[in-house]
Amino acid sequence: MLDVINDILWGKILIVLLIAVGIGFTLASRFVQFRYFGRMFRILSASQAFRRDKHGHLSSFQALLLSVAGRVGGGNIAGVAVAITLGGPGAIFWMWVVGLMGMATSYLECTLAQTYKTAEPNGTYRGGPAYYIARGLGSNWKWLASLYSVLLLVTFGFGFTALQSYAVATSVDDAFGVPVLFTGVAMAIIVGLIIFGGVKRIARVTEVLVPVMAVGYLLVAIVVLALNVTRIPEVIMLIVNSAFGLEQAIGGGIGAAIMMGVKRGLFSNEAGLGSAPNVAAVAYVPHPANQGIVQAFSVFIDTLIICSATAFTILLSGIYDPATTADIGGVALTQAALADHVGEWGRSFVSIALLLFGFSTILYNYYLGENSLNFFSRQNVTLFNGFRVAIIALCAWGATTDLGTVFGFADVTMGFLALANLIALIMLFKPGLRVMRDFDAQIAAGAEQPIFDASKFTDLDIDPAAWDIEPEDLQSRQRAAAASPSSS
Repeated sequence: MLDVINDILWGKILIVLLIAVGIGFTLASRFVQFRYFGRMFRILSASQAFRRDKHGHLSSFQALLLSVAGRVGGGNIAGVAVAITLGGPGAIFWMWVVGLMGMATSYLECTLAQTYKTAEPNGTYRGGPAYYIARGLGSNWKWLASLYSVLLLVTFGFGFTALQSYAVATSVDDAFGVPVLFTGVAMAIIVGLIIFGGVKRIARVTEVLVPVMAVGYLLVAIVVLALNVTRIPEVIMLIVNSAFGLEQAIGGGIGAAIMMGVKRGLFSNEAGLGSAPNVAAVAYVPHPANQGIVQAFSVFIDTLIICSATAFTILLSGIYDPATTADIGGVALTQAALADHVGEWGRSFVSIALLLFGFSTILYNYYLGENSLNFFSRQNVTLFNGFRVAIIALCAWGATTDLGTVFGFADVTMGFLALANLIALIMLFKPGLRVMRDFDAQIAAGAEQPIFDASKFTDLDIDPAAWDIEPEDLQSRQRAAAASPSSS
């Protein structure tokens, strides 16, 4: 039954909706992910991206790293290998395409999350799909916001936390012979110490962990590319030819290449699921579009950079053979490929990378679960502490339990989660474009840094307290006000 529901959701409904939203907003926004690609780097290099305000809100850069911690996971290592095994090298081309379109989807959902965020008494922000559904669509849609929050808690807070723990523990056991129970208990202790410190402590940990794990993985990939530099054009041609059925040696033909590339790309970068907007909303930024642009970049990091690193590592190795690698799946194929390039230590390196990716994803999953609880209750300390204890227990239990059925159930709930979010995104296209055009107009008028004036958007039910601009930004606001036309 779970397989049937998954096939209908992911094989038919969601793929169509995700691609439609990605392409639709790309066209409606005049290719915003490409127009502002250079600005992604300027935003992240500006001092504003690293500065937290007087209340200690997270910086734009911290929010980016926290979302990358969630996007970058087992899918970047095992998922890419599965795509190549079942869909051939051409699946990577379609993974790139869906990643580029997903950047627009991520821009839309994360801009909306910033626009409709709410200010908390403890000096943080909250936001995400539940908040932009409730505020953006009105009281008649409060039921959808509540349903989304429940699905977010069940899928990420509980299901995927246990699954990540299982993946990490079994990988460490395979590579180093450490019993899964020991790994589970160690993870439970470390996770407990971090999550009881709240989102700010999680952000500080990911601020260190994510760059280390991503840069380390990419450095090894660069070494692989350097060792095989003369074969890179050959592999690129293999990927392109296979994508269009021009290469005979692909698994399953062009249909399988498209299907696996699209599915793996969507699973990996999560654009459209609504998970990343929960994190995007917590940052202090001068304009919602700032974080939309930054979060579009996180999709680029996940799919176009890290997934590509895994793909080239596999395709440049002597291990890849369409006739024989079908029996080698997931992490094992990536491990074997890297070992072929750099020696046996490559297997251990992949396990360590999976450990770091999985651990950072557990922290991210915890935050998503906490955010879903916060939608229902902001002050119930017992409820939040009980959830933290449950996460710690899931880390230990999940490491020692085969979770095949849990994975199937979580796939179904994630499908409904995406469906709820995509319905909201389609209905909120107009406000999303309106906020984007306010940003565009200020840029066109010469504003160095557009500033969001919430008083011009009072009809959108925005929380004014969430847009209380810092004194040092007032001068920028005055310049922006002079540059910005009416937002209606």
